Amino acid sequence: MRAFFDRSEPRLVLDGEHPLWDEALAAVNRDLAATLPDQRPLRLIAYPECEDLDEVYVALSNGEAHGSPLTPVRSAVEALMAVADAAQDTVTERLWRAWPVCTVHDLGMHPRDVDGRPSWWCAGGARRGDPAHIRAAIGELDAVRRTPRPNRKRRKSS
Repeated sequence: MRAFFDRSEPRLVLDGEHPLWDEALAAVNRDLAATLPDQRPLRLIAYPECEDLDEVYVALSNGEAHGSPLTPVRSAVEALMAVADAAQDTVTERLWRAWPVCTVHDLGMHPRDVDGRPSWWCAGGARRGDPAHIRAAIGELDAVRRTPRPNRKRRKSS
């Protein structure tokens, strides 16, 4: 095993190399496009760990990644949860912003498995009666629109 600072250059993971992760990344990229339209799609990169094994990360389009490598999975649900979590780490740490953000509470959301359906979960508001909730299934944030808040003050244009 090499020291961290001794790493080889990463390589782009080829389509079909990790089919479950590819499918999961496509869903997460739909959410990225819906919530951060100016951001280019995420991609999978790999660092050679040893001769037969690569560590695979979710990275920004420029190759920057953050967090732990993806671990082997057995199902599409496990893959989607792992890729969403890794994508959130990378986007949050590399772009210095919460992602994705609940359009109701302006809070960062987290992946949560709800009865076998990977979803974006929001902790809810600080007031009683404003509970935690599932905002959307992972890959479906584009179908969610901002809820109108009639009592919210509008910022004045300068």
